[in-house]
Amino acid sequence: MHNHLTPFLFHWAATSLALWVSSYVFKGIRFDNTSALIISALLLGFANAIVRPLLIILTLPLTLLTLGLFLLVINALMLLLVSSLVRGFTISGFWTAFFASMFIAVLSFLIGAFLADGGSPWYPPTSGTWV
Repeated sequence: MHNHLTPFLFHWAATSLALWVSSYVFKGIRFDNTSALIISALLLGFANAIVRPLLIILTLPLTLLTLGLFLLVINALMLLLVSSLVRGFTISGFWTAFFASMFIAVLSFLIGAFLADGGSPWYPPTSGTWV
């Protein structure tokens, strides 16, 4: 059980940290307290795991027509959905959510890469075998 719990906790921590940093980078994102931040990170993970794939399937023709750029709109909608569900988490508008979702995705990826490997994501691991 701990084998599956540890990556989940690392991903949750990376998302929480990325949301927290984005609230300082973007003026339109605000958390009233720490619990709103932690719950938002958890709910964003669930929304990205459950709702986002359904939206991608439903909007597949539009996504193909825009060469995948509509996925950025879906990411912003996931962030707006979470902000509407969590009391204490506010986003000023769509464009703030749009740019913040890109920032959060990149930052949580980088944080997750550092947490998972314990090192830089840009260099290959120093031990182990390459398959």
